[in-house]
Amino acid sequence: MKPAQPIQFDNEPQSNEVRAQILDQEPYATRTFTPSQCVISYSAGSYHYTPEGRKLADFTSGVLVANLGHNPVSWWNRVQKYLGLDALTDSGEYAKCVPLTAYNAITEIEATANQRLIASLQSAPGGSRINQIMWSASGSEAVQKALWAAMKRTPGKDMIIATRGGFHGKKGLAGAVTGSEQDKERDERVRFMSFPKAECIDIESRKQPLDLTSYQAELDALWNECGDRLCCIITEPYLGGGGSLHPQKEYLQLLQQFCRDHDLLFILDEIQSNFGRTGPMYAFTHYQVEPDIVLLGKGLANGVPASAAVGRSDVFECLDYGEASDTWSANPLTSAAVVATLDEFEQNDVIAKGLELSVVIEAGLVRLKETRVIANVRGEGCVWGIECADIGDKPSDDVANDVIRACYEGNADGQAIHLLGALAGNVIRISPPLTMNVEECQHYLEVMYDICQSLAE
Repeated sequence: MKPAQPIQFDNEPQSNEVRAQILDQEPYATRTFTPSQCVISYSAGSYHYTPEGRKLADFTSGVLVANLGHNPVSWWNRVQKYLGLDALTDSGEYAKCVPLTAYNAITEIEATANQRLIASLQSAPGGSRINQIMWSASGSEAVQKALWAAMKRTPGKDMIIATRGGFHGKKGLAGAVTGSEQDKERDERVRFMSFPKAECIDIESRKQPLDLTSYQAELDALWNECGDRLCCIITEPYLGGGGSLHPQKEYLQLLQQFCRDHDLLFILDEIQSNFGRTGPMYAFTHYQVEPDIVLLGKGLANGVPASAAVGRSDVFECLDYGEASDTWSANPLTSAAVVATLDEFEQNDVIAKGLELSVVIEAGLVRLKETRVIANVRGEGCVWGIECADIGDKPSDDVANDVIRACYEGNADGQAIHLLGALAGNVIRISPPLTMNVEECQHYLEVMYDICQSLAE
């Protein structure tokens, strides 16, 4: 049912007008719900600015995209240089630079992006199996292409194991391997297995060793049921949309070993976790696994739409001409943005900055539990989830919405925080850019503490 009224805030006339216009001219289904529906005029570094000039600390990185922060000048200069726009003049009607689309053609910047990204992956522990890239424009497209390749690798082996509670997209096979078998009618080629949610509900519980007995039993049962048709397992380093649940390393290692024992492909969906988000450049190194296919996206191009399935050439070559093509795959703008992002990571020690920030984030979020508004804290690197508690008669889902709205409105001094809508009902993701100033991050975590404290009173 369409909302009766758009979200509105006092003293935001321009933002309120934009919110009303968007609700009138776009179906609200095109965006996920958030209690603030922040209207952004411009963004710089770790901050958003509204049309009214309000400044909000961005604790979302634009849904895990702006790992380098918003609009770093050095990054934009690199993108323009790789596109050939650094020498742009008004001397002619058209710029002499690479096209923005090169469908059924090849550009040198695409070749550079391939070379640089493969070298980056192969240099990471666990990346030695990766030697080819299938580009795409969105995460769900990368998932679909990887699954198409896995299902075509061996005739007759077309069934997939996915972990319950995961999010891989909404379209086609990406949607079919999302969630669980209870959500909707499912593709008969997909089977689900359990994810250790209870065992990693909080950072303290995650420190305990994981008993793998039940998970091994599930895998064995699936093999006995449909082993002659199984082709792969797809999972995530952590359940993002499922509530920011980060498993013990041995869980992913078990899935990989099962794949090795039965000649299945191990597909790791790192679309939310690549490029330093969980700590290292790629999450598979942190979890000490060596996937056959890794899915990349979001932070891969720091805001320019880009994704990729990267993996083994003998698997990808199972697809024929055109079977993984689309209009925007490996377009020059995407390629330039990927190379520029790799430059920034390699030359500015972004990983070290993110690890330093991670220590501050963890301490600040754990302290929120003192307010009684937050029940559990979990995460790693610069991606965390805070699970809200019930407060009196108010259920945790409503508490989460109250926290998001109150952070948007800010404290008495006007210091405000931009947050996304809650995950899994009551979990708020905390994921600032890896480059956020440590002292400023600590300050805004203290602002969040005071806001939570006031909500508990």
